[in-house]
Amino acid sequence: MSLAAFFLDEPFHAPSSVTLGEDAAHHMRVRRLEVGMRVRLLDGQGTRGEGVLTSLAKRHATVAVEQAELVEPPTPIHLLLPVADKDRMLWLAEKATELGVASWRPVLFKRSKHVNPRGEGPVFHQKTRARMANALEQCGGAWLPAIYPEATVEHAISARPEGVGVLLDAGAPPMLSLVKAATPALTIVVGPEGGFDAGEREAFEQAGFLVASLGGNILRFETAAVSGVAVGRAYLEAHR
Repeated sequence: MSLAAFFLDEPFHAPSSVTLGEDAAHHMRVRRLEVGMRVRLLDGQGTRGEGVLTSLAKRHATVAVEQAELVEPPTPIHLLLPVADKDRMLWLAEKATELGVASWRPVLFKRSKHVNPRGEGPVFHQKTRARMANALEQCGGAWLPAIYPEATVEHAISARPEGVGVLLDAGAPPMLSLVKAATPALTIVVGPEGGFDAGEREAFEQAGFLVASLGGNILRFETAAVSGVAVGRAYLEAHR
């Protein structure tokens, strides 16, 4: 049986003692954990460890950290997604974390303005990070995606990391037919419901992004994002 995992908001090391908050303590009681049991810890910045539960109260718990290791990050995949329906964005946040996305940057496309209710603003960012932390606990990963605030198309392009950029759009050549070489990072752009405005697509193309598809059907943004990241992750792992 795998150990229950808990996310810490700050780095930790071994040996040491760490305190977890009310949410973690509640989760421990739901899991019927008791003092003396072993748990797994992670900080979202690459440190993964194990320790022994030494106290469990209503509003906090204490763990004696016995071992900790720094996990090497996977080859980065950066996701540019549309500001869209908030529930679907939160679902995607979980899946992006499970697939090891390095960064998450919502983009205010022209067609994003028509969505209501849409996921944006500081409170929604906190919900996104909490959902990602929960997903990290479940999947056994070590790295939490970097979460950036909403950006215009122009800012998203100017902040693009090095590596290959791919804009997903139905009708274009298959993604794997275009990405043909090893790359230090991959940036995937997913558009809003209704597709990219012609000017938006042109801006990405002029910035060097490859326009690619994942098949003949038009996919919802969250389906396209998960599929694109999964294909990209498989490709990068095969060419490391």
